[in-house]
Amino acid sequence: MTDAHYRVATIPGDGVGPEVVAAARAVVDAAGEALGFAVDWSELLVGGAAIDAYGVAIRPEDVEACGAADAILLGAVGGPKWSDPSAAVRPEQALFALRGGLGLFANLRPVSVHPALVGSSPLRPELLEGVDLLIVRELTGGLYFGEREEPSGPVGARRAADVLPYTESEIRRVVELAFELAATRRGHVTSVDKANVIATSRLWRIVATEIGAAHPDVTLVHQLVDSCAMLLVRRPADFDVIVTENLFGDILSDEAAVLAGSLGMLPSASLGLRRTEHGTFGLYEPIHGSAPDIAGRDLANPIGTVLSAAMLLRLSLGREDAAAAIEAAVSRVLDDGFRTADLLPPDGHHDGLRQVGTSAMTAAIVERIAIPEAARAIAAAPS
Repeated sequence: MTDAHYRVATIPGDGVGPEVVAAARAVVDAAGEALGFAVDWSELLVGGAAIDAYGVAIRPEDVEACGAADAILLGAVGGPKWSDPSAAVRPEQALFALRGGLGLFANLRPVSVHPALVGSSPLRPELLEGVDLLIVRELTGGLYFGEREEPSGPVGARRAADVLPYTESEIRRVVELAFELAATRRGHVTSVDKANVIATSRLWRIVATEIGAAHPDVTLVHQLVDSCAMLLVRRPADFDVIVTENLFGDILSDEAAVLAGSLGMLPSASLGLRRTEHGTFGLYEPIHGSAPDIAGRDLANPIGTVLSAAMLLRLSLGREDAAAAIEAAVSRVLDDGFRTADLLPPDGHHDGLRQVGTSAMTAAIVERIAIPEAARAIAAAPS
């Protein structure tokens, strides 16, 4: 059988981005070697590094190169060097260009709690039992893409403005996706808005209600964003699929990271409607930032990026076998007591745990990639 080949564009980015992307590539390559496929990796300079090299966060030709691949794997962009709020060019503009330019309108952020990491979360263990939720965040509308007025005027009378626009079609497509996903899970959608104050939230609620009526097999609950933020830490196991607008989703998904014990644990996928030969085109990245304070020090937790790569394999490359093997390897590493610094319990009880850095955690995951015999047989079958 000829090895299958896939094309993945990588954006290492800034800070710890290059380290965690390198880790994910090593893990995917190990799974590919075991299952008889290969990934042709390309690498693009995007974010702060691109500002330094080209004067822009991303070039049009780099957006085009990303669109020509089967999927994109991203590390992180940004850092203090480029954080001047008055700067005309900022690293985050690259993310907006990719989302808007490639039609990536839905960000999927799964949150679950590995039993071995219950002690790493500041929440009481009984609150974490049964936590398995999916946040679906709208990505191409709202405040991040609305018209804005930068700060101006004399000191004492300065003003700025941001417009929060949403159209029915933007809301409908992401809420429809949330219902489709909920139908494959526990059949419950929580639509989060601020309909008591914001006009676009009232439109969001109207559209979500209409879609809910067309999906009687899925339960729909409307939740105001402030009460949702409270319930995420008081009753997190109550949630199945949460769908919400861009800004709210950005904040709530970072809050939900406390459930898993660390931002470094959580993956994400940004998807659109376009299908490739193998699956749904998408961009995959951990939800953490560039963490410049630990960059280059072999301290970053690579698991969020490794699990993002597993999502990439499953959703964009159609490799459920490799995705499952990687997720199982990560689970075994945690069961065996390997911890990067961010995963150590806050109570100081580290008995039976082994603190490791980025490279050692990556090596441990690679060593534990075991492909079930059934998967091996499928991979070896003539095409």
